[in-house]
Amino acid sequence: MTTIKRRTLLKLLGLPAAAAMTGRALAQGAGQSVRMIVPFPAGSSNDTSTRVLVSALGPILGQAIVVDNRTGGSGVVGTMELIRSRPDGMTLMAGTLSPLAANVAFVKSMPYDPLRDVTPIAGTTSTCSVLIVRTDSPISSVAEFIAYAKQKPNQASIGYSSTTAQLQIASMNKLGGVQIQAVPYRGAPASVTDVLGGTLTATLANTGPSVSLEKAGRIRVLGVSSRERNALKPDWPAIAEALPGYDFPAWNAIVGPPRMARDVVFRLSEAVRRSLEDAGVTARLAEELTVPFPLGPDELRSYMEAEIAKYVRLAREAGIEPE
Repeated sequence: MTTIKRRTLLKLLGLPAAAAMTGRALAQGAGQSVRMIVPFPAGSSNDTSTRVLVSALGPILGQAIVVDNRTGGSGVVGTMELIRSRPDGMTLMAGTLSPLAANVAFVKSMPYDPLRDVTPIAGTTSTCSVLIVRTDSPISSVAEFIAYAKQKPNQASIGYSSTTAQLQIASMNKLGGVQIQAVPYRGAPASVTDVLGGTLTATLANTGPSVSLEKAGRIRVLGVSSRERNALKPDWPAIAEALPGYDFPAWNAIVGPPRMARDVVFRLSEAVRRSLEDAGVTARLAEELTVPFPLGPDELRSYMEAEIAKYVRLAREAGIEPE
């Protein structure tokens, strides 16, 4: 097929040229595994959704994908590991709202600029966090939690493992007129353990594990962080029903090191899009109360810009200083 005919066919199909480079481009790094950095612990929402995605992404790329959890600093450790990698498409990161946007507002002397030092590739998933307490807790709703916090200032506590969760607690304090103690953790699973053990009043947990723990009768879900109830679990109330204006959805995206070649970026982005259309992937994501969030490279960059501006504004309004 001539080059002209090939370009014409791709145009008719509505695909970028890079998406059809299944010969030369996919052979790049043939025999090697793609390293997918996850900047949060195993068992986190970020980790779980990434492992579901790569189960389909690897076969589409024709290469194995190895998940590498590099935790710490609300995603800063993993992001710096990515930035130091070669821009050949063989090292990627499944980033979240925190390292790709919100950290700009919360991390003092940020060692990187998300818009300059990472290459946006594709949006992947969207979900929310969940406010939970132990089943035997006297608190059964967000309204009761706020009342409890008013009765016992600085005694009510919520665990958090990301900068966005820190802002969620600050917003609860502001909207509820309370002083809830924010307790930092390296990952959500550890904070859940302390809620179950009784050393924390509550924590902001991931949706998937919360479904399992609720079924096992070990936790009570007070509310979800998104403005509206999660359509996949409508019996869980939204925190906003008790605190109007509260709205903190979560999202994940695939990014690469700086200075990646444009054709490689579009090839990877198209592969991610195809993965998110896989029926098995969407079904497994739904089990975690997570939905596909497909964005192309340019769309993702614009979205990151908007999210950075949003969280800088929210942090300023909440009186949170970078730490």
